[in-house]
Amino acid sequence: MSRNIFLLYFCLWAGWVHGQSKIDSNIPYYSKTITGADAYIAERCVLDIYAPEGAKALPVLIWFHGGGLVGGNKHIPDELKTNKYIVVAANYRFSPNVRHPAYIEDAARATAWVFENIGKWGGDTTKIILTGHSAGGYLASMVGLDKHYLLKYGIDANRLAGLAPLSGHAITHMTVRKERGIKETQPIIDEYAPAFHARADAPPMLLITGDREMEMLGRYEENAYMSRVMKLNGHMQTTLYEMDGYGHDMLVPAYIPLKHFVDRFTQTK
Repeated sequence: MSRNIFLLYFCLWAGWVHGQSKIDSNIPYYSKTITGADAYIAERCVLDIYAPEGAKALPVLIWFHGGGLVGGNKHIPDELKTNKYIVVAANYRFSPNVRHPAYIEDAARATAWVFENIGKWGGDTTKIILTGHSAGGYLASMVGLDKHYLLKYGIDANRLAGLAPLSGHAITHMTVRKERGIKETQPIIDEYAPAFHARADAPPMLLITGDREMEMLGRYEENAYMSRVMKLNGHMQTTLYEMDGYGHDMLVPAYIPLKHFVDRFTQTK
């Protein structure tokens, strides 16, 4: 069998086993008027969409990357490239080029764009879950818990099917603190802390961190507090997982409960 024929059969097999899909890249989520006037927004405020072929009324995961709000780039985790979900990966602006809350506002605008447009790719707007790792988890929590960011676009954050921050800050993000001259080991909780916005009527919430002895800057303890304060406020659908034996980069085991969470809170919507 020639090499080209072999590659053709392999590609056909791969498509059959994993399902056909496509990725649309670098779609602006702000208006042309804004991106035309601001080169940095035009560069950073774009998103990619992974969609299985023939998608219809599928759950949608909006994935925000990590990087401390100072770096990183959008990507779609391979573990989420199944024929069960549409995945949107969004970039956002970085400190010190912008200050808080600009990056939170970017995450909110990307989320609003998904509500407004994802039906064209076969996504169901009643099944949107915000997720992400580290700084991305922080952004997911802030957009989903502080309702004023999405209300700017006429969207009630309670329309989200769930929030799933992976090793995200629950206190005020260390970069927000740095912008205000506060060291990263000095914890504060103010309006830029997800825990500040704990409320009973929030969407279901999944909190996952690495091992408490291996995590970054007490990240497990932050999330344990977040879990407790959510429940004290009457929210009964908050779940906390600690990935024993894994540090801050705990994504490989974390994808398993994440996918269970998505399935649980989107199958009946």
